[in-house]
Amino acid sequence: MSNFQYRVATQSDFPAILALNHESERFLSPLDPPKLSRISSQAAVFQIATSAESVSGFLLAFLPDAEYDNPNFFWFQAHYENFLYIDRIVISEDFRGRHLATDFYTALEKYAIARGVSRLACEIHIEPPNPVSLRFHQKRGFVEVGQQLIEDEHSNSGQKLVSLQIKEIGR
Repeated sequence: MSNFQYRVATQSDFPAILALNHESERFLSPLDPPKLSRISSQAAVFQIATSAESVSGFLLAFLPDAEYDNPNFFWFQAHYENFLYIDRIVISEDFRGRHLATDFYTALEKYAIARGVSRLACEIHIEPPNPVSLRFHQKRGFVEVGQQLIEDEHSNSGQKLVSLQIKEIGR
Protein backbone atom coordinates (compact mmCIF):
# COMPACT_ATOMS: atom_id res chain seq x y z
CA MET A 1 0.00 0.00 0.00
CA SER A 2 1.34 3.40 -1.04
CA ASN A 3 1.76 6.32 1.37
CA PHE A 4 0.57 8.67 -1.36
CA GLN A 5 -2.81 10.28 -1.77
CA TYR A 6 -4.06 11.22 -5.24
CA ARG A 7 -6.52 14.04 -5.82
CA VAL A 8 -7.54 16.82 -8.18
CA ALA A 9 -5.12 19.75 -8.07
CA THR A 10 -6.42 23.02 -6.63
CA GLN A 11 -5.16 26.56 -6.87
CA SER A 12 -3.58 26.23 -3.42
CA ASP A 13 -1.31 23.54 -4.93
CA PHE A 14 -0.01 25.87 -7.65
CA PRO A 15 3.15 27.07 -5.83
CA ALA A 16 4.29 23.46 -5.27
CA ILE A 17 3.35 22.48 -8.84
CA LEU A 18 5.33 25.41 -10.24
CA ALA A 19 8.34 24.43 -8.12
CA LEU A 20 8.16 20.82 -9.35
CA ASN A 21 7.81 21.96 -12.95
CA HIS A 22 10.86 24.21 -12.54
CA GLU A 23 12.83 21.25 -11.11
CA SER A 24 12.27 19.32 -14.37
CA GLU A 25 12.05 22.22 -16.81
CA ARG A 26 14.82 20.88 -19.06
CA PHE A 27 12.26 18.25 -20.18
CA LEU A 28 9.17 20.47 -20.07
CA SER A 29 7.98 23.85 -21.16
CA PRO A 30 8.21 26.59 -18.55
CA LEU A 31 5.19 27.39 -16.40
CA ASP A 32 4.33 30.59 -14.61
CA PRO A 33 1.23 31.33 -12.49
CA PRO A 34 -0.85 32.88 -15.32
CA LYS A 35 -0.08 30.02 -17.75
CA LEU A 36 -0.77 27.38 -15.10
CA SER A 37 -4.07 29.01 -14.25
CA ARG A 38 -5.03 29.21 -17.94
CA ILE A 39 -4.11 25.64 -18.87
CA SER A 40 -5.50 24.10 -15.69
CA SER A 41 -8.92 25.45 -16.65
CA GLN A 42 -8.68 23.56 -19.97
CA ALA A 43 -7.29 20.30 -18.56
CA ALA A 44 -9.38 17.15 -18.62
CA VAL A 45 -7.17 15.70 -15.87
CA PHE A 46 -5.08 17.67 -13.41
CA GLN A 47 -4.07 15.36 -10.57
CA ILE A 48 -1.50 15.57 -7.82
CA ALA A 49 0.08 13.02 -5.53
CA THR A 50 0.73 14.09 -1.96
CA SER A 51 2.81 12.62 0.82
CA ALA A 52 2.76 14.10 4.32
CA GLU A 53 0.84 17.09 2.97
CA SER A 54 3.44 18.02 0.35
CA VAL A 55 2.96 17.69 -3.40
CA SER A 56 5.09 14.77 -4.62
CA GLY A 57 4.05 14.83 -8.27
CA PHE A 58 1.44 15.95 -10.78
CA LEU A 59 -0.08 15.02 -14.11
CA LEU A 60 -1.79 17.34 -16.58
CA ALA A 61 -3.72 15.97 -19.59
CA PHE A 62 -6.03 17.39 -22.28
CA LEU A 63 -8.76 16.10 -24.57
CA PRO A 64 -8.60 17.13 -28.27
CA ASP A 65 -11.19 19.91 -27.93
CA ALA A 66 -9.15 21.83 -25.31
CA GLU A 67 -7.99 25.33 -26.14
CA TYR A 68 -4.34 24.69 -25.52
CA ASP A 69 -1.59 26.51 -27.41
CA ASN A 70 1.11 23.85 -27.65
CA PRO A 71 2.86 22.62 -30.82
CA ASN A 72 2.87 18.97 -29.74
CA PHE A 73 -0.82 19.09 -28.84
CA PHE A 74 -1.49 20.69 -32.25
CA TRP A 75 0.40 17.82 -33.94
CA PHE A 76 -1.84 15.24 -32.27
CA GLN A 77 -4.97 17.26 -33.11
CA ALA A 78 -3.92 17.25 -36.77
CA HIS A 79 -3.33 13.47 -36.82
CA TYR A 80 -5.92 11.98 -34.43
CA GLU A 81 -9.50 12.70 -33.39
CA ASN A 82 -9.80 10.62 -30.25
CA PHE A 83 -6.98 10.94 -27.71
CA LEU A 84 -5.99 12.12 -24.27
CA TYR A 85 -2.83 14.21 -24.49
CA ILE A 86 -0.47 13.93 -21.53
CA ASP A 87 1.08 17.37 -21.46
CA ARG A 88 3.29 16.75 -18.49
CA ILE A 89 3.89 14.40 -15.63
CA VAL A 90 6.38 15.46 -12.99
CA ILE A 91 7.54 13.48 -9.99
CA SER A 92 9.65 15.19 -7.35
CA GLU A 93 13.26 14.00 -7.35
CA ASP A 94 12.71 12.95 -3.72
CA PHE A 95 9.94 10.53 -4.72
CA ARG A 96 11.14 9.00 -7.99
CA GLY A 97 11.23 5.21 -8.13
CA ARG A 98 8.14 4.82 -5.92
CA HIS A 99 5.69 4.09 -8.77
CA LEU A 100 3.87 7.43 -8.67
CA ALA A 101 4.07 7.76 -12.46
CA THR A 102 2.74 4.21 -12.87
CA ASP A 103 -0.15 4.99 -10.52
CA PHE A 104 -0.93 8.22 -12.40
CA TYR A 105 -0.93 6.43 -15.78
CA THR A 106 -3.04 3.53 -14.52
CA ALA A 107 -5.69 5.96 -13.28
CA LEU A 108 -5.42 7.98 -16.51
CA GLU A 109 -6.05 4.89 -18.64
CA LYS A 110 -9.15 4.06 -16.58
CA TYR A 111 -10.36 7.65 -16.97
CA ALA A 112 -9.84 7.51 -20.74
CA ILE A 113 -11.48 4.11 -21.23
CA ALA A 114 -14.51 5.19 -19.17
CA ARG A 115 -14.96 8.13 -21.55
CA GLY A 116 -14.47 6.17 -24.78
CA VAL A 117 -11.02 7.62 -25.47
CA SER A 118 -9.02 5.11 -27.49
CA ARG A 119 -5.47 6.37 -27.10
CA LEU A 120 -3.06 8.22 -24.88
CA ALA A 121 -0.66 10.66 -26.53
CA CYS A 122 2.53 12.28 -25.29
CA GLU A 123 5.92 13.51 -26.39
CA ILE A 124 9.32 12.55 -25.07
CA HIS A 125 12.49 14.54 -25.58
CA ILE A 126 15.04 12.96 -27.87
CA GLU A 127 17.32 16.01 -27.90
CA PRO A 128 18.06 16.76 -25.15
CA PRO A 129 17.60 13.07 -24.37
CA ASN A 130 15.27 11.83 -21.65
CA PRO A 131 16.09 8.09 -21.48
CA VAL A 132 14.20 7.51 -18.21
CA SER A 133 10.95 8.79 -19.72
CA LEU A 134 11.56 6.89 -22.96
CA ARG A 135 12.05 3.58 -21.08
CA PHE A 136 9.00 4.23 -18.87
CA HIS A 137 6.74 4.89 -21.87
CA GLN A 138 8.10 1.94 -23.87
CA LYS A 139 7.37 -0.39 -20.93
CA ARG A 140 3.81 0.95 -20.82
CA GLY A 141 3.25 0.21 -24.54
CA PHE A 142 3.75 3.64 -26.13
CA VAL A 143 5.13 3.70 -29.67
CA GLU A 144 6.57 6.52 -31.72
CA VAL A 145 4.25 7.87 -34.42
CA GLY A 146 6.28 10.94 -35.39
CA GLN A 147 8.97 13.43 -34.44
CA GLN A 148 9.17 17.18 -34.55
CA LEU A 149 11.52 20.02 -33.77
CA ILE A 150 10.08 22.67 -31.48
CA GLU A 151 11.35 25.95 -30.09
CA ASP A 152 13.27 25.69 -26.81
CA GLU A 153 14.84 28.72 -25.22
CA HIS A 154 16.81 26.48 -22.82
CA SER A 155 18.75 24.52 -25.44
CA ASN A 156 21.96 25.69 -27.10
CA SER A 157 20.39 25.35 -30.54
CA GLY A 158 17.13 27.07 -29.60
CA GLN A 159 15.25 23.89 -30.54
CA LYS A 160 14.51 20.48 -29.12
CA LEU A 161 13.58 17.27 -30.89
CA VAL A 162 10.65 15.30 -29.49
CA SER A 163 9.31 11.83 -30.14
CA LEU A 164 5.52 11.90 -30.52
CA GLN A 165 4.10 8.76 -28.96
CA ILE A 166 0.75 6.96 -28.80
CA LYS A 167 -0.61 4.11 -26.72
CA GLU A 168 -3.77 2.44 -27.98
CA ILE A 169 -6.06 1.57 -25.07
CA GLY A 170 -9.44 0.02 -24.36
CA ARG A 171 -9.39 -2.49 -27.20
